[in-house]
Parts: sequence; structure tokens; C-alpha cells
Amino acid sequence: MTELQNSEYVQELISKGIDLGIEAGKSIIIAAIIYFVGKALISLINRMLGSMMERRKVDPTIQTFLTSLVNIVLLTLLVISVVGALGVNTTSFAALLASAGVAVGMALSGNLQNLAGGIVILLFRPFKVGDYIEAQGVGGTVSEIQIFHTILTTPDNKKLFLPNGALSSGNITNFSREPLRRVDFSVSIEYGEDTDKVRQVLLELLTADERILRTPAPFVALGALAASGVNMTVRVWVNSADYWDVFFQTNEAIYKEFNKRGIKFPFPQLTIHQA
Repeated sequence: MTELQNSEYVQELISKGIDLGIEAGKSIIIAAIIYFVGKALISLINRMLGSMMERRKVDPTIQTFLTSLVNIVLLTLLVISVVGALGVNTTSFAALLASAGVAVGMALSGNLQNLAGGIVILLFRPFKVGDYIEAQGVGGTVSEIQIFHTILTTPDNKKLFLPNGALSSGNITNFSREPLRRVDFSVSIEYGEDTDKVRQVLLELLTADERILRTPAPFVALGALAASGVNMTVRVWVNSADYWDVFFQTNEAIYKEFNKRGIKFPFPQLTIHQA
């Protein structure tokens, strides 16, 4: 090959490289535009969907689930569009994605169970967003129900992610389901104290608190003769939202009132008799 032919061959390669670079650059630019525009549209659609569900007063439980589901579907479509803009055959890509999906689905069968569990939770509604529940050995307020996980916020502001599959098939205690809850107290007094007087003092404290319901009426009775003292059982009914305030403040009020009335609390003691 002569020097002239070599030069023409190199120029031809350079020309083809430039053409390929231009075409690739166009594809990359178009794909980038599709990606950023698509992301903006997905954000817009999510906001519109959220606003629409807010206007229609859709239950927050369903809102978080639908928002999560729609977001995943739209992101999948966006990925397919970006890949198509890069020149990849979308039909072949979709077939490849479906084939890979089968393998991934088998590998991630747990997530499919979580998806089914999320649907079960939405259908049977054992809890909703805002409820305080205990499940899987932990407790917290339900903040979101997503397609794979339910997110709880603990009283000390930690986030717990519980898989929907295990959650839907396990035991759940819902503390917010009923409008009323019973508060139980066990008040110990020394042996020798007048139980009728103690009962009267306790009833006065309970009836003075407007948060404690009159129906069902407060219950006070001698619950047990323990090793070091007499245990008085106290039971009252309150609105669920008042449960912890009544529990802590009533305990404090009992302690102060007993000290004021001279009612003594027991302490562990052991009597030794010398033979």
C-alpha cells in the first residue's frame, strides 16, 4: 500500500470516527434530555397525584402505597426510554429485561412476598398511617406504608423498616384502633393501713381528673396480699390519646396525696426470729 493510500485510509477512519462520535454525542444528549425531562415529569406527576388524593381525602395509608408504586413504574419507563434513545433496541431490551426479571424475581422472592403483604395490609387494614402498633418485637407510629416495607417512627424518633410480608402474616397489636383504652395501676400500701380509707382517697383522685371517664366507672379493689404489702388494683378508662398523660400524672398524684394523708408505702423487709 502506497503512502497516498495509507493517508486516505487514515483520513477515512478519522472521518468515520468523527461521524460515529457525532451520532453518539447526539444520542447521549438526547438521552440526557429525556432523563432530566422525565425526572421532572415524574416529580410533577407525583405532586399532582398527591394533591389529587389530598383533595379527594384518600386515606394516607393508600396515598403512600400508591405514590411508591407509581414512582417505581414511572422510573422503569424512564429507564427504557433512555436506553432506547441511546440506540438500544427497546424490544430486545424489554425481552432481556423480562428474562432477567424472572431470574431476579426468583432471587428476590422475599420482595414479591413483601409486595403481596403490602396489598394484604391495604385490603384488610389491620392498621393505618398514624396508628401506634407493636409487631415483630418492635413498636412505633406508622409513618408510611410502601410497596415492600412499612415504616415506623419510634417514640425516640428512630425509623424502623418492617417487611410487609412478615408484617401481614405475623401478630400485630394496634394501640390506636379503639377510641378508648383502660389504664391499670397497682398501688402498694403497708400492712395495717385502712383499705377503706385508701380506696376513698384513690376514688377522690380519680373523679377529680376530667380526662378519666365516668362510664365505665373507675374501679378500685384490694388486688393481692403481697410479701411486703397490700396491693390495690386500680382501673380507669380514658380516651386513647390521653393514655400516657393519665398514667404518669396519676401515679405522681397518688404518691403526693398518700404522703400528704400519711398513707405509707411498703418496702422489702425481712423479720428474723431468734430461737
